[in-house]
Amino acid sequence: MERLSGLDASFLYLETSSQVMNVATILQLDPSTVPGGYSFAAMRAEMARRVTALPSLRRKLADSLTNVDHPVWIEDDDFRIERHVHRIAVPSPGRVEELAQACSHLIGQVLDRKKPLWDIWILEGMADGKIALMLRMHHACVDGATVADLLGELATATPEPPELDPERVATTAGAASRRDLAVGGAVNFFLQRPVAALKLVPKTVPVPFEWFRRVRSGQGMPAPFLAPHTRFNAPLSSRRSIALTQLPIADVKRVKDHFGVKMNDIVLALAGGALREYLQAHNELPDAPLVGLVPVSVRGAEEKDLVESGTNKVNGMFTRLPSNVADPLERIRVAREYASLSKAHFHEIDDNILRSFAEFAPGNSMGAIMRLYGDRRVAALHPPVFNAIISNVAGPSSEMYMLGGRVESVYPLAPIFHGLGLNMTVFSAGTELNVGLLTCTDLASDISAMARAFHDQLALLLDAVDRGETLDVSEG
Repeated sequence: MERLSGLDASFLYLETSSQVMNVATILQLDPSTVPGGYSFAAMRAEMARRVTALPSLRRKLADSLTNVDHPVWIEDDDFRIERHVHRIAVPSPGRVEELAQACSHLIGQVLDRKKPLWDIWILEGMADGKIALMLRMHHACVDGATVADLLGELATATPEPPELDPERVATTAGAASRRDLAVGGAVNFFLQRPVAALKLVPKTVPVPFEWFRRVRSGQGMPAPFLAPHTRFNAPLSSRRSIALTQLPIADVKRVKDHFGVKMNDIVLALAGGALREYLQAHNELPDAPLVGLVPVSVRGAEEKDLVESGTNKVNGMFTRLPSNVADPLERIRVAREYASLSKAHFHEIDDNILRSFAEFAPGNSMGAIMRLYGDRRVAALHPPVFNAIISNVAGPSSEMYMLGGRVESVYPLAPIFHGLGLNMTVFSAGTELNVGLLTCTDLASDISAMARAFHDQLALLLDAVDRGETLDVSEG
């Protein structure tokens, strides 16, 4: 067995019927490359074969009343591929818009915790004979980087089925008896956690004081609960809206290279501009800059205080967004400046603090509090922690095939929270920058307009490049 880290388990505790902790990837595939021709049965059979060499897809949760610590992963000895790979039809005419509509319903459905926490939906009936594939996984299993890693394992450089690694086939999460759960949990909870807490307190005490000092001087990350209010900062219902789009990486890199900035600066400028365009169209644009939470992978950071490293090795960096800047070129400079200030502050904070505190997350209590928080619509009663989650994940630059089908697009989606109802995730793959937007339908039923705004913002920047305009980023 393998015990979940506190951060991994927190995503279980945070989940309610209206705050679903699913991470998803939607892929559009050309099925003409599938060896022997496409059929749902053949694709499911190939996935069943591949799962035998993917231990993370064969494990499920285990817990007991005598366990005072977080749940554990164990091997699912009754694993059946029919419980995990399904198919539905995309509404006619089968465009990306209809694909997003079908997947909006799926992303809001809670995964069955009695089985391994993932499934695949194959969506047939796409235009031009294409198919789509939606992989859903619980956030307790993956973060942005591990999703990219998993796609790298599932995807291949050629359509032919790969050979399986015998060592990975033989790898198992094992079993867990009630005694193992109880004793191991008690040792962690009553012995190791108090020691970790004693080490954690001295590291934590200076953090809020330094943060407050930086906020007053304007030289760091914006503080939580000081973001301006938008329609996305409200309680959620169970309904979801998805918007999907692609930007040519060549065009984005052309802008990046011309102005001498980083890809992440361009992504933040595009996101800030798209938010500005969307909110301005609804006469809801705040005067103050919006605040984004940018997930940051901390893989490779030393594990000093944690007993379990866990799957989610991620932290979050707050940064202002250039949503209040009218000029598109100035938005790049301001986005770069804001991000630089936030990074300098962020790197002074121990990478392990968030995950260390998550180890103390009280499962039953945290779940009850979150249900009360959602049911009583408490998110409407306090200022926003921040306005949107913005992720930028690097994927493979080469052509890839998924279960034999050539991949034409890879759209990422990540969870939203009560009071934080907009997630904007960007995933580079091949020649495209894939953008996935997720919100609650009751907050914004026209999120596709924000996806179109990404194209508008890129077009403005390309026009500036064509005119030969320059940008001084020496102070950023």
